[in-house]
Amino acid sequence: GYGMEIASGAVLRLADDASVQHVGDGAVVLLARSGQLYTCNGTTEAFLDKVDGARSLDQIVGLLCAEFEVDKDTLDEDIAALAADLVSEGILAAPGA
Repeated sequence: GYGMEIASGAVLRLADDASVQHVGDGAVVLLARSGQLYTCNGTTEAFLDKVDGARSLDQIVGLLCAEFEVDKDTLDEDIAALAADLVSEGILAAPGA
């Protein structure tokens, strides 16, 4: 039920006003424009750590598979949904934007 599909070849980057702050054993994302804070769970944190404006969604999923030793098909869906979610929250820049 996500309004947006992110292609596996899409290169992801953080939105211009988003910054990831590592706190304790987790992370928060600060959105400078709105001053909003989003708390990340471990998966989101690991995902955002790998978003560098050069890697595609598919490459990031590959790295996460190795890190978490999970099945790629499972992770593909989870991470695609997560990425779409983060774009809609304004944390990731929309691909191609």
